[in-house]
Amino acid sequence: MKPMGTIPAAFAHAPLVIAGENAEHWAKVAGDTPLFVYDFGVISARIGTFRAAMPERVKLHYAIKANPFASLLDAIAPLVDGLDVASGGELGIALRRKPAAAISFAGPGKRDDELTAAIEAGATINLESEGEWRRARAIGDRLGIRPRVAVRVNPDFELRGSGMRMGGRATPFGVDADRAASLIESILTGGADWQGLHIFAGSQTLDVNALIDALTGALALAERLADQVGTVPQLTNLGGGFGIPYFPGEMPIDVMAIGAALGEAIEQSPLTRADGGFAIELGRWLVGESGVYLTRIVDRKESRGETFLVTDGGMNHQLAASGNLGTVVKRNYPVAIASAAPDAATETVSVVGPLCTPLDRLGDRVTLPVAQAGDLVAVFMAGAYGLSASPTGFLGHPAPRELLVGTHGG
Repeated sequence: MKPMGTIPAAFAHAPLVIAGENAEHWAKVAGDTPLFVYDFGVISARIGTFRAAMPERVKLHYAIKANPFASLLDAIAPLVDGLDVASGGELGIALRRKPAAAISFAGPGKRDDELTAAIEAGATINLESEGEWRRARAIGDRLGIRPRVAVRVNPDFELRGSGMRMGGRATPFGVDADRAASLIESILTGGADWQGLHIFAGSQTLDVNALIDALTGALALAERLADQVGTVPQLTNLGGGFGIPYFPGEMPIDVMAIGAALGEAIEQSPLTRADGGFAIELGRWLVGESGVYLTRIVDRKESRGETFLVTDGGMNHQLAASGNLGTVVKRNYPVAIASAAPDAATETVSVVGPLCTPLDRLGDRVTLPVAQAGDLVAVFMAGAYGLSASPTGFLGHPAPRELLVGTHGG
């Protein structure tokens, strides 16, 4: 038997209830399984927590890459101050929901057509290199439009405990801190509309002190760069990196402690006295715990003393839960039998999907209530980097449904 992560508090009851209804209700509404159900009540509460914890001066941006489901974006866009995108496709999605001035475009390898679309729309391009600046400047000259640009800085520190470190080392992301001032000066003299800085050290950490150090470190770096170039950035995106507890033994972060420390630093910052603005960019922390992936058991089988629950969906929809998206050691997401009573008899089983690969495993030797073909399995923590981060075309299985439920949903 192997342990599982903790089921999020919003769903920690048996039988499973999502936004006031049982799992079979949502499967019927969707028309079939597998499906992702996102409870918008969980998301709106998370946004409220952020607003209560952070200084008023710190704006909240949503990183679309975490979950680009259209209904979810329609609901979340009015509640956040900006949208951060990482491709021309995401740019188009964002422009249908926010004015261009509230959209920033990050990511290495932006094609000329993507830069052109951003410049024409008036979105802010977070420049990842000097070469990208030269291309954006040339496109702006050709169009007769001053590009709105910010500089993404590769900081001279890492986000400790990060599941995905994106700064403080050789990286394709951003301009090294010791070259950033020179690039900013080129922008200021090159006719562009300099919007500010984007400083992102990493993602998915549960170490509160590391998050405080990264955010205040980003603030200090922004102050240093502003002093070097003699101009205060209109907006400093301090990054994010707020993690959520997927696995056994992990605990949620204390956002109030982070907000208190950041508020003290911002209050003393010369950027604040010069009326500079700040933002934190979050994706996973806002939406990750809102999602439940529901997949139906199609077969129960025994093999050499082990029991397997074979479901109609797997790593083709929820790659991260199978342990094949950025994890070195396979650990179990929280999983449940959706209809089981709290006092149901239990057994040790593996939950596996329908794909012809041993990698397709949603629960590895976990203790669950005894289940049969036809029962629903719930995989939690499915609101971020789920469907859009999975190989949906692999082996040609049908795409899953998605539902937004709760305050703004069904």
